[in-house]
Amino acid sequence: MTESRTWRKSTYSSPQNDCVELVVGERETAVRDTKDREGGHLTFSASAFAAFLAEVRAR
Repeated sequence: MTESRTWRKSTYSSPQNDCVELVVGERETAVRDTKDREGGHLTFSASAFAAFLAEVRAR
């Protein structure tokens, strides 16, 4: 999934690159650390990532 898509930086990023980057697909979302792009990424199903965002927004 990540090879064919473009990573985009979070809109809540700071100028010092203290942020995450995302690849959002129909079935899954990948997340990585901007400071360590070669360090790998975490992949979440679309439903798991939606649940995570709903919880964050509720706080």
